[in-house]
Amino acid sequence: MSVAASGLKDKLLSVCKPYLGPATDMFISRQCSHHLKVTLDTIGPNQLPDLAKWVEISAGLIMDQPKAAELASKIRAL
Repeated sequence: MSVAASGLKDKLLSVCKPYLGPATDMFISRQCSHHLKVTLDTIGPNQLPDLAKWVEISAGLIMDQPKAAELASKIRAL
């Protein structure tokens, strides 16, 4: 894993943790592997818009839709 990828992973998990709590790593890893066909360790900045879309859809099933949209917006802003 490159330093850049590691930094992006850390930022991504940091943004998501307040919304997803202890499930953050597993939830985001699953979104990456199932929808983007990459690992959390190898995700790149160009994949963040697609990740944000899938997080908004999937997180919207377990939290209020406005919160899911807010999280997706923060992921896009990374």
